[in-house]
Amino acid sequence: MTYTQAQIDKANAVDLEKFLRAQGETLVRSGKEYRWKAHDSLTVCGNKWFRHSQSKGGFPVDFVMEFYGKSFPEAVQMLTGEPGEAQPEADSAPSPAFRLPLRNVTNANILNYLTQERKLSPSLVNFFIAAGDIYEDSSHHNVVFVGRDADGHPRYASSRGIQEKFRQDAAGAEKAFGFAHRGTDKQLLVFEAPIDLLSFIELFPKNWQQHNYLSLGGVSGKALRQFLSERPDVERVFLCLDADKAGEDACKRLAALLPDTMSATRIQPCMKDWNDVLVHRAEIPNRNYFKSIVLKEPPKKDSVKIIRMSDVELTPVEWLWKPYLPFGKLSVLQGNPGEGKTYFAMHLAAACTNGKLLPNMERMEPFNVIYQTAEDGLGDTVKPRLMEADADLEKVLVIDDRDTPLTLADKRIARAIRENNARLVIIDPVQAFLGADVDMNRANEVRPIFRSLGDIAQATGCAIVLIGHLNKAAGTQSTYRGLGSIDITAAVRSLLFIGKLKDSPTTRVLIHEKSSLAPPGQSLAFSLGDEKGFEWIGAYDITADELLAGADNTKTESKTAQAQMLILELLADGKRMPSAELEKTVNERGISSRTMRTAKSRIGDRLVTEKDGTAWVCYLRN
Repeated sequence: MTYTQAQIDKANAVDLEKFLRAQGETLVRSGKEYRWKAHDSLTVCGNKWFRHSQSKGGFPVDFVMEFYGKSFPEAVQMLTGEPGEAQPEADSAPSPAFRLPLRNVTNANILNYLTQERKLSPSLVNFFIAAGDIYEDSSHHNVVFVGRDADGHPRYASSRGIQEKFRQDAAGAEKAFGFAHRGTDKQLLVFEAPIDLLSFIELFPKNWQQHNYLSLGGVSGKALRQFLSERPDVERVFLCLDADKAGEDACKRLAALLPDTMSATRIQPCMKDWNDVLVHRAEIPNRNYFKSIVLKEPPKKDSVKIIRMSDVELTPVEWLWKPYLPFGKLSVLQGNPGEGKTYFAMHLAAACTNGKLLPNMERMEPFNVIYQTAEDGLGDTVKPRLMEADADLEKVLVIDDRDTPLTLADKRIARAIRENNARLVIIDPVQAFLGADVDMNRANEVRPIFRSLGDIAQATGCAIVLIGHLNKAAGTQSTYRGLGSIDITAAVRSLLFIGKLKDSPTTRVLIHEKSSLAPPGQSLAFSLGDEKGFEWIGAYDITADELLAGADNTKTESKTAQAQMLILELLADGKRMPSAELEKTVNERGISSRTMRTAKSRIGDRLVTEKDGTAWVCYLRN
């Protein structure tokens, strides 16, 4: 079944929203576009579609082929409701009316014409004369070009005058069998006329006998369809038609006839036709005889890329601040507005630039930090706070996005990291850098963005910290109040939470809520807003859920003090106790391991944990 270009254009003009609704599909409006409920990463607008998860799109015919599994003709029919033109099948036997023109006793006249006027080589012409595909007729001494079927039987003949412009098909000649050369490879070169076919071979003679060549005898697709039915193994078709409007239109039409498994490329001569190129080739600079235009490519059948674990190199985790912030990974710091996230972030930036470390941070050489903010002015807020934190301002950098707003998908992030050797990027708040068209609560939209950021972090070895506000969801569980889609939480390696104590408004607590690369770090408290400014307090035993719920800290502090006294009692008088046994004894008194860790931190350097043989033991220094 074949379709005209007008029918194909009509199919590609169909409104996809109306088409999908007619198929019973559910669509959801999203701005000027519609989202297809069955494929929520796909949007349609008029006669265009785009699949965001794969960054591909197109027009209605491509759409129907992609999502409904139709062939090209089936897609056109589904969209237009119109039947195509049935493909005529050639008769198995020659027409009784067909007769080859009588041969002349010699081919001297046509040989002279083809070599002297048309500039073909005698060897090439004689090759086809010997095959019986070119000869001189006896009546008018014209050149006769013969077309054969797959069995070698003549089915077509066309005469070309050597004295005047004369072309004529023989009576009974079948257009489905053009002048051709059948090679052995899987590519076919298609021409309008036999002399163009021969001229192309003359221009590009290397291994020409391996290729397949076909003359259409005009621009009809009959001969092309017949040839491909005989040679279904052909994979690549080169349409070498004349460089005029008729040739251009015919190339588009013929390409549409090809199966989806074949590629189609237009090879356009630099002059009107290939014989013009041959005759005038000495005048053509740099042998630029043609230009190629890809019209159609079959879907690539890429093999699945496999990574063999035996080939994977073991790489240790590098830490900016163990176990809270790893290098080369994504981390998220979240909390309610105004509860100290930005202050903490600035003190983190300062620690990385001035060497004044955070609690338990290992010493490292100061490095450049990119601090990208959308909520605070650089001159009136950010710089004064950085100065207060004693940051080295030469090492704190900001991507200038005044002309073009920055988004998380912006290539400038990776470039800025590499060009400035930055080892920490802070984005505050992440909601401001998502982009206008991205819904944070839609997994299919945020997943590729966060994956891309993660790839940047890993490739550069840079720690990327995203600061975000908690949502206003009902309930108190931090899991349900985190940033947008749960995919964000899944994408990051470390999730930190900052909140304000209900009974101590100047006290904030940093809680390590998720840690994929090491056991979670203990919660740390710091003061903010009193006369001392920002100051670390130390370990604090409270969960994110308790903090959000405004839990009374008296009970928590009582448990911590109880745990501290119990540890001191168990290890009194120089007693040594296996670490596992100590923890088990404390747990049996109704005290959690988290509270025990806080109590041990408060005892400080007096409590020693060291390895004795194969076991870890605890004791108190004198």
